[in-house]
Amino acid sequence: MSEKIRCAHILVEKLSVAEQVKSKIANGESFAKLAEEYSIDGSRRQGGDLGLFSRGVMVREFEEAAFRLKIGEVSPVVKTQFGYHIIKRLA
Repeated sequence: MSEKIRCAHILVEKLSVAEQVKSKIANGESFAKLAEEYSIDGSRRQGGDLGLFSRGVMVREFEEAAFRLKIGEVSPVVKTQFGYHIIKRLA
């Protein structure tokens, strides 16, 4: 059985916005609240929570960054074909 992880993310269209949101997270603001406020993805209603997923489900750049994270850790900004993601590993 393949490893499954649970992540939340914030997806935005512009790098400048992603960097601004990343800075707010670093200053202690709630990841989930920022996801609801900024994310352009449907997961925003769940605070960015994407649920459990295994390898091979997400796009490569996202997956590589997500599987490197420790639980509770937040990724650097990750660019994919969908925009700019900030990923937080939940489990």
